[in-house]
Amino acid sequence: MTNCFCGASVSFENCCEPYIKGSKYAPTAETLMRSRYSAFATGAADYLVNTKHSSKRKLHNKSEILAWSQSNQWLRLEILAVTETTVTFNAYYLDENLKAQIHYEHSTFKLENGKWFYVDGEY
Repeated sequence: MTNCFCGASVSFENCCEPYIKGSKYAPTAETLMRSRYSAFATGAADYLVNTKHSSKRKLHNKSEILAWSQSNQWLRLEILAVTETTVTFNAYYLDENLKAQIHYEHSTFKLENGKWFYVDGEY
């Protein structure tokens, strides 16, 4: 069995895929963040757009999100700190030139009507 893209020791099918496919909602900000990382790794741009907070959605174009997710090779996710509404993490990837990169972010999330949304992040 291959572990989920988000680093959990269960398969993608039993971890992030149900959130990405919409059969389940992420129960916590951390779960949403992990599933968004898996969405980048699998090119699930619709999920990335749909889980972005509505106040910020117009700032990001779906085709640009998809292009960025597909131009990189996503290697692993490292969670550094978690609160109820924030997640600090490093995302390790190879860019389009196969140069190793680390994306550090302190992300903020908001719970609305029982669903978590990504609001923004400090890089």
